Amino acid sequence: MSLHVGVVSLGCAKNLVDTELMLGKLRQAGFTITSREDEADILIVNTCGFINSAKEEAIDTILSLARYREKGSCRALLVAGCLAQRYGRELLAEMPEIDGLIGTGEVSRVVEAVRAVLEGERICLAGKPGYLPGPGEQRLRTTPPYLAYVKIAEGCENRCTYCAIPDLRGAYRSRPTEELADEVRLLSGEGVREVILVAQDTTRYGLDLYGKLSLAALLKCLGRIEGPDWYRILYCYPAGIDDDLISAIAEEEKVCKYIDLPLQHISDKILRLMNRRGTSRQIAGLIEKMRAGIPGLTLRTTFLVGFPGETEEDFKQVLDFMEEMRFERLGVFAYSREEGTPAAGLPGQVPEEIKQERLDRAMALQQRISCVNNLGLAGTQARVLVEGRQPGNGGLYYGRSGAEAPDIDGKIVFSARAGLSPGDLVTVRITGARQYDLTGELI
Repeated sequence: MSLHVGVVSLGCAKNLVDTELMLGKLRQAGFTITSREDEADILIVNTCGFINSAKEEAIDTILSLARYREKGSCRALLVAGCLAQRYGRELLAEMPEIDGLIGTGEVSRVVEAVRAVLEGERICLAGKPGYLPGPGEQRLRTTPPYLAYVKIAEGCENRCTYCAIPDLRGAYRSRPTEELADEVRLLSGEGVREVILVAQDTTRYGLDLYGKLSLAALLKCLGRIEGPDWYRILYCYPAGIDDDLISAIAEEEKVCKYIDLPLQHISDKILRLMNRRGTSRQIAGLIEKMRAGIPGLTLRTTFLVGFPGETEEDFKQVLDFMEEMRFERLGVFAYSREEGTPAAGLPGQVPEEIKQERLDRAMALQQRISCVNNLGLAGTQARVLVEGRQPGNGGLYYGRSGAEAPDIDGKIVFSARAGLSPGDLVTVRITGARQYDLTGELI
């Protein structure tokens, strides 16, 4: 009888792709994959270590899963991902609950790690960071059948002063366009309708391989593949948005008119302290160019409040910019002081209560903006990817249009007389709005 392995994946979609690659290797090696933690012989936690709240979630999850090991139902507990890469043997020494570590660059060694801990060895595999899948590498997807994430690159070289990702994921490395096209063809054969392209910085794609920014060329290549209906791009660095990319998003029918553009701040002083490229004036000009060049664009951004040295005037610039730009989607995060990053040593660290107060003010503003934006959509039509039935009401369904990314944006709840299935693409008339969600009816 084969041993059962359960994997818990934390953090971002990029981490989820690593989880799926590990699951694929474990299944190929003859292990049985289970979603039930209580029946797993081996448990693996793929962690995020980006900010303090993510690290706390990872530690809590490890301790929670350790109880299965204590009961005897689980023979080994491994920790993978950013937390394992960042703290290595220190984590192993401080947490006896852990049997082994798998760093971000050791995804391909997951089977080796599992077999080693089953034989009683306490291992730490945390060498060179960041794993890049090879051609034809199989994975076991955990997303719904109609949706898949495709990692187009690994690593980051932007060196923002608040961020440890370059140390956790290594230098930027793109995957060849031909490999990505082959992967999308495989996903198409599995019934995938929405492909979401991810990387630490998607707009830098191809610079290392082809000597120039090549995301636009990749979109054109993928757009010719029969099968997927939507391509969505996440994690775009503003400096990498060029005219070719704007044109490709506007012209390629299958590419969602949706850009995820984390700005982090708009005060020139704070942008310099963050080591972000570009000024407030350049950012405003870029947004104007994108909106002019991509009709119907949905723009998502994030802001980081409470960065060291941020004054009330700096923060007010963020609020004023939000009022001016009326972003369709926006998230706000409080600065997290991460050890080993340049920002951790900056003077003017902002007290936690002020960070939270600024976060609350920014989100309250965005709620009002989002509600007005959504009310303006009443009477329009949207092509919606059905995700399921609304709980508690058999006549209502929910899904997303090209303007909503999974897990981070709102949804569209709509009525339909005919039976629908997850993965169907239908046309919905928008009839109402909430702060983040829309309501409608099937046409």
